[in-house]
Amino acid sequence: MQYFVVMIDYGRGGREAIVDPEITRREVISRVASGEYSNISFIHEIADSSVDDITAEILAEAAAPEIPVADADPQASRFDHVRDLRKHEPV
Repeated sequence: MQYFVVMIDYGRGGREAIVDPEITRREVISRVASGEYSNISFIHEIADSSVDDITAEILAEAAAPEIPVADADPQASRFDHVRDLRKHEPV
């Protein structure tokens, strides 16, 4: 049997361990990515009689992929700058 324990820290409100044998690894990642699980203290995977701390793995998999920023249009930036300068001209 395999299941996951997600420990959430509420600060002064205490901690909550979410343990559900029906939840898969994919579901845990999905809930972390959506923000349903936040302020996570740790995530443990319990399989047979062993316990593994997989917090870093799950957080890495749940992280949003970094999308490279496309180069800005220099002409549009120049027009914006000129427009901003006009805003501050005396009338």
